[in-house]
Amino acid sequence: MSLFKRFKITRELTRLEKKAKDDPSPSIFVDLAQVYINLGSQEDALRVVEEGLVLFPRSDELRKVLGFAKKQVLAKTIEQLRAELSKTPSPQLFIKLAQAYLGQGDEDSAFAVCRECLKRYPEDVESRLFLAEMATRAFQKTLNVEKGKEAHMVLLEILERDERNKKAHQELAQLFFGIGYLEGSQHHLSILRSLGRMDKESRDLEQEIRKALDEGAPSFEDPGTALMEVERRGGLIHGKKKGLGSTKRILGSEEALNDVRDGLSRLVAREGVSKAAYIRGSKALVKGEVRDGRDPFLKTARVFAKVAQRTVRRMDLGNFSKGILDGVFGHICICSFGDVCAAVQCQGSADLDWVLQDLQDLVAKSLYTVGKK
Repeated sequence: MSLFKRFKITRELTRLEKKAKDDPSPSIFVDLAQVYINLGSQEDALRVVEEGLVLFPRSDELRKVLGFAKKQVLAKTIEQLRAELSKTPSPQLFIKLAQAYLGQGDEDSAFAVCRECLKRYPEDVESRLFLAEMATRAFQKTLNVEKGKEAHMVLLEILERDERNKKAHQELAQLFFGIGYLEGSQHHLSILRSLGRMDKESRDLEQEIRKALDEGAPSFEDPGTALMEVERRGGLIHGKKKGLGSTKRILGSEEALNDVRDGLSRLVAREGVSKAAYIRGSKALVKGEVRDGRDPFLKTARVFAKVAQRTVRRMDLGNFSKGILDGVFGHICICSFGDVCAAVQCQGSADLDWVLQDLQDLVAKSLYTVGKK
C-alpha cells in the first residue's frame, strides 16, 4: 500500500471514529469496521462491531459484520496456530487449534486435529478429554451413534489412565443418563461421591435419575443396547441436566407444539405430500407416512440441512434457509433456521413453491411462539 493511500485511509479512520462518538449509528460502525477489515486489522473490526452492538443490539447489519469479523479473526488464529505447530508442536496448541475450528463451526476439522494430537501424544489426558467432550456434544446434537460410541470409548480410556478423573466420570454419567443407561450413570456418580468430588451439577443429575426411576422411566442394561434404542427412536431417552452439557426443552411451550402439529397436518393434506417433519435438536414431530425415527426421510433432512448450512458458512455466502433435494423418491423440500429444520417429502403433483412457503411459515411461527414464552 502506497504512503498516500495509507494516509487517506488513516484520515478516513479518524473521521469515522469521531463520528461514531459524536453521532453514532449502525451504518457508521459498519463503515468503520469495514475500513479496519480492509486494512487487515480484524481485531479492531471486531472491537468496533461489539461497541456498536452495545448501542444498537438489534442491528442485523452489525450482527452480519460481527459474524464475518469473528470468522476472519479465527482464520488468522488458525493460520498462526498451524505455523506454531509446525515448529514447536504440543498438545496445548492442538487443543487451541481444535477450539478455533469449533468457533468456525468446522467440527470435522476439530475432530481431525484432536485425533492427530492423540496419535502424537497418546498419553495426554487433556486432549483425550477434549475429544470426548466434542464427541459427546456431537452425539447429543446429531444423534450420530458412532459419535456416542467414540465418546464412550475415549472416556473409558481416560479412566484407565486416571481413575479419579472427575470430568470423565461426570461426562460418562451425563452420557449414560441421556441414553437411558441409568445404572451406569449412578455408578459413576457414586464413584464421584466416594472420592468426595460431587458438585451441584452432579447432585442435580442424581436427583434427576431418582425422579426418572420413580416415574418408571426405561433403564437399559448396557450402553450398547441404550445407543441402539436412541438410534431407533431418533431421540435421547432422557433430557440433559443443566451444567453437564444441558440443552433447552426441545420444542418449547404447549402452544408451540400445537401450532407445529397443525402446520404439519396442513402440509400432509396438500396434494402430493406424503411425509412432513419438524426437527429441533435431537427431537422431531412428524406427520404422514413416516415409519419411525430411522426413516431415511428424517436422516436425509437432518444431514442435508446441516451440510448446506456448513457449506455456505465455509464459502462465506450467508445462511442456508431453504432448498429442494430431487431424487428417485420425488422431492424433499427443506426450510432451515439455526437448529430448527422443517421438511416434507412429496411427488411431482405437489406445488413446490407453495410447499416451501408453508414450511417457512411453520418455522417462523414456531420460533415466534417460543420467543414469546
